[in-house]
Amino acid sequence: MSKRLQVILDDEEMAEIKEIARSQKTTVADWVRRALRSARSSAPSRSRQQKLAALRIGSEHGFPAGDIESMLEEVERGYRGDPE
Repeated sequence: MSKRLQVILDDEEMAEIKEIARSQKTTVADWVRRALRSARSSAPSRSRQQKLAALRIGSEHGFPAGDIESMLEEVERGYRGDPE
């Protein structure tokens, strides 16, 4: 089921949006739908509390890791494409 959304814009904003939509050969409605989808997809998918909880759980474990200098060197070698 579709829902209608009403947004109040001042004349200058509306004129700019119309011009952008026209330059992209689309309607204002389609341009707005795409802009909202883009904004929604870039929004965080989890709350701050959920992220902190995951970090707390992960920090309870003792995973092996090399020293920072060795890890950074391995990363740099990977960027350069050097053989291991």
